[in-house]
Amino acid sequence: MTPNATASVDDSSAEVMSSVDRTQSGQRLIIADISRDDAWVAVDVADALALDDWQ
Repeated sequence: MTPNATASVDDSSAEVMSSVDRTQSGQRLIIADISRDDAWVAVDVADALALDDWQ
């Protein structure tokens, strides 16, 4: 993943999914727009915020 952020685009055809993957160092939360190349972020589950914390 590149560290550069790009401007958001209003694309009603976007398909966003998430998963929790196991790695050797723990678990990672991955959020990806599967309708675009290289449009994803990953974070350690321990560092991810609960949905209630986003409100």
